[in-house]
Amino acid sequence: MPTWRRSIPSRALLAATMLVASPCHAQSEGNAGNARQRAEAQGDSAFQRLKGAVTGQKDRAKVRGPDRLPDLPEATRRRAFEGLRNRKPAPAMDARARSALTSGQDNLAAQREAMAKRLGQALGLEAPDITGLAGTTPPSAQHGWVPLLFASSSIPIPILRTYAAQLEKAGGVMAFRGVPGGMTKIGPMAKLSAQILRIDPGCDGPACAMRDVQLIIDPLVFRQHGVARVPALGLVPGDPTQPYCEREDDSPVSSHIVYGDAALSGLLEAYARLGGAKEVADAQARLDRR
Repeated sequence: MPTWRRSIPSRALLAATMLVASPCHAQSEGNAGNARQRAEAQGDSAFQRLKGAVTGQKDRAKVRGPDRLPDLPEATRRRAFEGLRNRKPAPAMDARARSALTSGQDNLAAQREAMAKRLGQALGLEAPDITGLAGTTPPSAQHGWVPLLFASSSIPIPILRTYAAQLEKAGGVMAFRGVPGGMTKIGPMAKLSAQILRIDPGCDGPACAMRDVQLIIDPLVFRQHGVARVPALGLVPGDPTQPYCEREDDSPVSSHIVYGDAALSGLLEAYARLGGAKEVADAQARLDRR
């Protein structure tokens, strides 16, 4: 009897436990079912996207065409190559093709030369076309004794500009011993050249009209003439702008060197008083004529 009585609470407790646990079990089964459905839906969606991508690739391949030559029989390939080899010659078409190729090469070379010239003008390393920019006639080729003004970047820009204007009239050349900032830096020298040669100091850009005066960087010409201070003037027979490799070691030099911060006309007069009247005659005539 005592045992049977104690079993009643045990059965009631078991029943209560089952009642409490059954809703949680049902909820877990419901969540698992929903997760399974979502996974199946995502799998179907991914499969459809993959299927669409494969179909699109096939369609694009059809539009683009085959990416390799078809496998033709050997006899067909041989006939095709023989047909290309035995094609009828067309001399007129070949001539037009060669003419077009030559014309294209000439045009490319002309464009390269024009761009190089414009770049030189922009950097101040080459004077632009005087006829096109300033409406004047370029000076004639220099002959005889050429005025060579030894200068330096330490000379004020206004004085260098004045010398450039006078050298343009006299057909002279301005020489520098080196480049401001060292020979590895061309930018400062290009800027200095542009400041010296521009006719209008306020102009900026490649279209600015510049004076027809050559600026050279030549430490050898300083050494040959023993010039240690500037400004200085000499009269050189021939072309002082000749490259080093084309210049003789014993090339002619100026008979006299005139020092002093004076106008070019005054330097020429001082040179004539030293015994170089004949050498400066042409330069003085050009300077007085313009």
